[in-house]
Amino acid sequence: MKNTRVISTDDILLTLCNSVTKVLSAATGSDVNYSAMVQKIHKTCLKPDIGCFVLFDGGFSGLVLMNFTSQAALEIYQTYMKNMGISENELATQHTSDEVANVMGELMNQSIGDFTGKIGRELHTSITQNQPKMLAINKQVLISVDTNLDRPQARRVTFITARNNIFYLELAMDKTEFIQIADIAESEETDPDQIIDEANQQAEKPVAQVVDQDLLDELGI
Repeated sequence: MKNTRVISTDDILLTLCNSVTKVLSAATGSDVNYSAMVQKIHKTCLKPDIGCFVLFDGGFSGLVLMNFTSQAALEIYQTYMKNMGISENELATQHTSDEVANVMGELMNQSIGDFTGKIGRELHTSITQNQPKMLAINKQVLISVDTNLDRPQARRVTFITARNNIFYLELAMDKTEFIQIADIAESEETDPDQIIDEANQQAEKPVAQVVDQDLLDELGI
């Protein structure tokens, strides 16, 4: 008898963690890793020094939060900007800067976009997301985001940067399982970078030389 494949909340969380590490490692050019241990929590909260959240909906609904220390946020922001060719004396030095918030929001948007794309293909469902919201939070403030989930499950995962700075990812979603009941035809994942590279290579191919019209006339062609 064929084994039935079941994908749980924790499997979805693993896909999310892999997307975050992939995007942030590529952006900073350094290793960003997450703990193998996952913490069950009762509710999610935005916490100091920078909190970021995004809601997603579709085949299943949920909320992703990321809470950064000021050191972690500045490290990720600065290494990303240096990779983009920005000199150090042009970089923001305060985690409350709008530049830091914009970059962190964009990187979270890319991370969640990578996640929803992967999980949508894997589960053959559709997931949409809103724009991430970034907040600089002081030590006295905790903010809860209402997700309107029926049977919420919440998890927290610890991430560590190349310089050993810590940030946390929290996921809240309905307790759910996806059960495969039929064979699914495998489809190749589309890689946008590969498509761009192939287009550039095609454009760089030498164009056939244009033959002079007078020579064609002499040859009677």
